[in-house]
Amino acid sequence: MPPSVPSLPRRVARTLRTSLFAQVTCALVLGIVVGKLWPDTATAFQPLGDGFTRLIKTVISPLVFCVVVVGIAKAGDLKAFGRIGVKALVWFEIASTAALVIGLVAANVVGPGRGMNVDPSSLDAAAVQETTGGGHLPTTTEFVLNALPQSFIGAFAENELLQVLILACLVGAALLHLGHTKVPKILPAIEQAQEIIFAVVGFIMRLAPIAVFGAMAHLVGNYGLGVMRTYAKLIVLCYVAAALFIALLAVALKAVTGLSLWKFLRYIREEMLLALGTASTESVMPRVMQKLRRAGARDDAVGLVLPTGYSFNLDGASLYLSIGTLFIAQAVGVDLSLGQQITVVLVLMLTSKGMAGIPGSAFLALSATASSLGAIPAGAVALLLGVDRIMDSMRVVTNLLGNCVAVFAVSRWEGALDTAQAKRALDGEDTSTPDDGEKGVGAEKDLGVEKGPGAEKSPGGDTGTAAPAPGIPAQKPKELKEPAPEAG
Repeated sequence: MPPSVPSLPRRVARTLRTSLFAQVTCALVLGIVVGKLWPDTATAFQPLGDGFTRLIKTVISPLVFCVVVVGIAKAGDLKAFGRIGVKALVWFEIASTAALVIGLVAANVVGPGRGMNVDPSSLDAAAVQETTGGGHLPTTTEFVLNALPQSFIGAFAENELLQVLILACLVGAALLHLGHTKVPKILPAIEQAQEIIFAVVGFIMRLAPIAVFGAMAHLVGNYGLGVMRTYAKLIVLCYVAAALFIALLAVALKAVTGLSLWKFLRYIREEMLLALGTASTESVMPRVMQKLRRAGARDDAVGLVLPTGYSFNLDGASLYLSIGTLFIAQAVGVDLSLGQQITVVLVLMLTSKGMAGIPGSAFLALSATASSLGAIPAGAVALLLGVDRIMDSMRVVTNLLGNCVAVFAVSRWEGALDTAQAKRALDGEDTSTPDDGEKGVGAEKDLGVEKGPGAEKSPGGDTGTAAPAPGIPAQKPKELKEPAPEAG
C-alpha cells in the first residue's frame, strides 16, 4: 500500500513550523500589510525589531573574539594572519572605489535630480542636525585611536568590533608564543565558549520572525508607501546600480574562486531576508560567520575579514553616497565638473570608512562631501531625509554580499579556502562534519536545538590529552581539531 501523502494544509503548517525562511517571509508580508492598514498602530511595533537587534549585538563581540583567537591558534602562523589583513584591506578599497564610480556614472547617465529646481533656502537644515544628533565623522587620527582598546572589558561592553579584533589578535599571538604545553586548557575553553555562543544565537534566532514583523510594520507605518512615488526615480536608480554592482561581484567571485554568487544567495537566503527585514547586517553576522566557515573558509579568514568589512567595506553605502551627492547637486541646479566629481570620490573614500555605528552617518558623510566641494549648500542634504530609510534594504544587501565575497576572495588568495567543500555547501550538501570542526552548524535547521555527539566531549577529557606539537611551542592545527570541535 503506497504511503499516505500529507494534505496541503499539513505540509504548509510543517513548513511554517520548521523553515525560518518561510517564517520570516510571512512576517515580512504581514508587517507590510499591518503598516499599510493601521499606520498609527504599526509604529508601536518598532521595539520588536530593536529588541532583537540588541540581543544579537550582545553575542557579536564575544563571538568575533572566540573565532579569531581559535583561527589564529589553529593556523599556527601569525604572519599568515597579517597577510590576510593586508589583502582584505586591498580588496575592500578596490570594491568600495568601484561602488563609488558605478554610483557616479549611473547618476550622471540617469540624472535623478534634474528638473526638480529645489530652492535650498526652503529646506530645513535643522532636520539634518536632529537626525545626526549633532555628531561628526571621526578624523583619520580619531579613527585609528578609537580602534585601540582602552580596557579589555570596555571593548566588549561598548561592542567596538575593531577593538575586539585587536584584543583577539593579541590573545591569539600570545597562545602561539606560549604553546600548548604552557597553556593546555585555554584554547579548549575558548572553543567551548564559542559553542555556547552559537547555541545562544540559535535561541535568539527563534525571535527573528517577530523582529522582522515589527521592523517592517514600523517602516511602512511611519514612512508610508507614498514616499516611493515621490522619489521613484532615485530609488529605482539606486537599486538598479546595486544590482549592477552585485552582478560584478558575481563575476569577480566566479573568476577568483569558481563559486556561484547566485548559489551563495540561496545558501544564505534566511539570513538575507532577516537582514532585509531588520535593516541591519549586524543582526545576521553570527549566522553568516557560521555558514562561511561551513562553506570552507578558514576560521582566521572569516574572523578577520567579515568583522573588519563592517567598518571598511560598506559597498552599499558607497553606492548610495555617490548617487545621493549627485542627486542633491542636480536637484538644486548645481552642475558638478569632472574634477569636482573626482573630489567626491576621494572624499567619500575617506568618509565612508568611519561611518559604522554612528547615528545619521550617511548625512554626516554627505554634509562633509558638500562642504569639501563648496558648491552644494549644506542644507540641501535634507532632500534625502524622506528617502534614506527606504534605501536601507539596498545598502544592507550590497554591504552583506560585498563582505561575504571578500571573505571568499581573500581566503582563496591566501590559500585558506576549501573550494571543494564550498561547492558542496552551496549545492546544498551536508558539510557539517568535515575536519574543519563545523559540527554545530546543524543548528541552522533546528534553530539552536541541542547539537550532536560533538557537544558531549568533556573539557578535561580528550581536550587536555592532545599531544603537544613536536619541536615547536606553537599550537598546530591537527592537535586542536579533534579534541574540541567548533560550533558552526
